[in-house]
Amino acid sequence: MSTAAAKCSLCKHRVAFFQRSYSGEKLCKQCFSESIENKVRATITRYKMLNYNDTIAIAVSGGKDSISLLHVLASMERKFPRASLFAVTVDEGIKGYRDEALGIVVKTCKDLDIKNHVVSFKSLYGFTLDELVWRMQDRKVALTPCAFCGVLRRKALNAGALAVGANKIATAHTLDDEVQTSLLNIFHGDVARLASEKPVTDLVHPLLVQKVKPFCEIPEKESALYAYIKGLDFQSTPCPYASEAMRNDIRVLLNQIEERHAGTKFTVFRSIEKLRPALIKIAEKGDFNECTQCGAPSVGDLCMACQLINQIR
Repeated sequence: MSTAAAKCSLCKHRVAFFQRSYSGEKLCKQCFSESIENKVRATITRYKMLNYNDTIAIAVSGGKDSISLLHVLASMERKFPRASLFAVTVDEGIKGYRDEALGIVVKTCKDLDIKNHVVSFKSLYGFTLDELVWRMQDRKVALTPCAFCGVLRRKALNAGALAVGANKIATAHTLDDEVQTSLLNIFHGDVARLASEKPVTDLVHPLLVQKVKPFCEIPEKESALYAYIKGLDFQSTPCPYASEAMRNDIRVLLNQIEERHAGTKFTVFRSIEKLRPALIKIAEKGDFNECTQCGAPSVGDLCMACQLINQIR
């Protein structure tokens, strides 16, 4: 947002280039970047996300949010030499899309001296996402590709984190992602997911790596702006299957409301956090068993990933 010749609200002497509508702050490029890094540190501290000696698997897709998170955590890790960082990338097998992202991730990890571990749908499930979509269409499966991919990606990311010996998975879910997910769970009537999808997931099974979301209080447009200011290389091409998701409708609605009523996304996020203790009490909890097909932790006889794969086999 243009602020003409206004001075930065923080440093008081550099020219501002961006105004936060929800706070009224006018920020120069340097102070804006530092404010993002400080907000991430504050979020990590507030939710007790990380410890000084954690082995952290950062979920890096190659998009603006995950690349920004990788840079922020790499910068922070230099002050905590006993902590270890790995980038874990899931290769879904989307022709003409994922190859570009993998190249960006490899280069970024090399520049930051961070090891990158890739987990592919093909090696884990026997199908690429493109092949899965073809089979879904052939068998007239009602679910969208995004519904399939979300479940399979979560399992693949957990497998990658286990492979590198991580005890935490850091994902680049932004404020927008968190609010969209909360509304999706409300629209679907999924109280259990609404209760469990939080900034720091519960430790419910030894084979499920705990997830943390250091960007959960960073608006998506600010994550993108941070990447631009820092000159980070990231993939800007949208996933070819994303347009089929209901999430897009919620994204548009939220952005329209935020434009008219600045701060709405923060309000929804904080309201859900206040409600979460009550949601956890009323959500049904199942004991974890072992999936009879793949051996992964599962509430039922088959984990959700295997249930979906079986539909298209």
